[in-house]
Parts: sequence; structure tokens; C-alpha cells
Amino acid sequence: MAKDAGYCFGVRDAVNLAYDTAEKNGDVYMLGHIVHNENVVKDLDTAGAKVINSLEDIPNNNPILFRAHGTTVETWNDAKAKHINIVDATCPLVLEIHAEVKKLEAEGRTIIIIGDHGHDEVVGIASQVKDAIIVSSPDEAKSLRKMKQAGVVSQSTQTIENVQEIINIIMTKVFDLRFVNTICYPTKRNQSQIKELAKQCDVMIVIGSYTSANSKRLTALAKERNAHSFQVTCANEINPKWLKSAEIVGVSAGASTPDNIIDEVLTKIKEIGQVPEETIYG
Repeated sequence: MAKDAGYCFGVRDAVNLAYDTAEKNGDVYMLGHIVHNENVVKDLDTAGAKVINSLEDIPNNNPILFRAHGTTVETWNDAKAKHINIVDATCPLVLEIHAEVKKLEAEGRTIIIIGDHGHDEVVGIASQVKDAIIVSSPDEAKSLRKMKQAGVVSQSTQTIENVQEIINIIMTKVFDLRFVNTICYPTKRNQSQIKELAKQCDVMIVIGSYTSANSKRLTALAKERNAHSFQVTCANEINPKWLKSAEIVGVSAGASTPDNIIDEVLTKIKEIGQVPEETIYG
């Protein structure tokens, strides 16, 4: 078992805040899913934390909860103008990225964000400044025009390898370049652990939603080192054939995967392999 699999502190705090706010107010509303995990969203909906499409959909002066990934400046301003009670669950590490891009822009730099197009976190970062350029791949970096000054940050859950490759290309395009490494510590730690674990195990299981960027990246890193690596969202998706000749099974989980889902997967693996409890190592 990867030592730090599952919820990072930012996601755990956001989910707990959603539950607490729903319990206190009866209902709380969110513009989109609080985290990229279907099981968490379903449980929160039952508890009274509802997903809506626009601020106009909030009934009876209920509060709005801004999610862990961060929220656009436009949405913040709109909510304040409508005097909506805002509960801010933005990850502190994402807020640091917002602060960094503003500093870089104040230095007169063109802002480049290394991240996934359309991802909630990237959209929120880009909204902090004017005319940010989003680069998701080395090929996109190669198509950038040459420029005198640029400041670069990354989406917090990017892989170190992708960011390094893109930065190496950007260095050939920009005369005065400043890069702030905004891959968050939990992401660096989890990626480092899975790289080692995947090499040590016969089979690697990564638990996480297919809508979760960091879960998909953990899976990709595992597959690069172990062809017998599989991503599942829950215990029911585990195929016993994967484990047929395995002696060592590695398990990790994305930062938006709750503890109960991890426990269910471990139980399923133990059932399939008839594994005694004492042979699980974390």
C-alpha cells in the first residue's frame, strides 16, 4: 500500500467543509463537483450538498461552496454582487498559485500555465490574469511564439516529467523566463511513491475516478514502469484474472479517493487472493 494514498489535505478539508455546511444550513450548493470522484459527489448530494449550473439556481438564500480546485474571479465577483453567502473550500496550495501568477503579471510577464485545457483548476488560475496561455503538451509548447518575458506556473497535479519537458522547450522561446514550480507537495510525494511501488509489485492497482487528473497521471506513471497496472473507481471493477499469478499487489489512490473506497478495494483484493491481514504493508 502506498504510504500516502487517497485524500490530500486540501480535498479532505473541502469535503469535510461541505458536509459541515450542509448539516448547519440544511443545503449548500456547488458550481460543479467539489472533487473529481463520483462516489463522493453522490454521498454529498444525499447529505445536502447539491451541484448546480449557475448562481441563479441557488434557492432560498442558501450558501454557495467554492470548490477545492479554485473558482474564477468572474464567479467570485458575481456571487459578491448578488450578496450570496460564500463558503470558500479552495485548496490553500491552489490559492498560492493564484498569488504567484499575479506577481508574475505585475512584473510585466506573459503568463504561461502548464495544465489541462478546460480543467477547473486551470480555468481558475487563468482567470487571475489577462490573456494567459495554457500549454498542455510539449507539442503545444513547440508552437509558442518567441517572447521577451514570460512567467510559468503549472497545474498543481501535473507530472514532473511533463512539466520538465515543456519547460525545456519554453526555454528556447523566451529570453527572460521565470518558472515557479507549483506542482503541489502531495502530488510530488504520491508520484514518487507510485514510481517505486510499481517496480516492486507484480500488479499495480490505482483507485480513482476517470475524471480525476491526478488519478489518471498516477496510473500512467505506474503503467510506464509496470505493464500490469490498472485503474479502478471501486472494488467491483477489479478483475480477479489480473491477480491470478501475482505474489505482490501494489495499491495507490488519487487525491480525491475517499478512505472507504480504498478499504473496500483492499478487502476485495484480500478476498480474491485469500490474503491474511498481517501481510498488508503500508
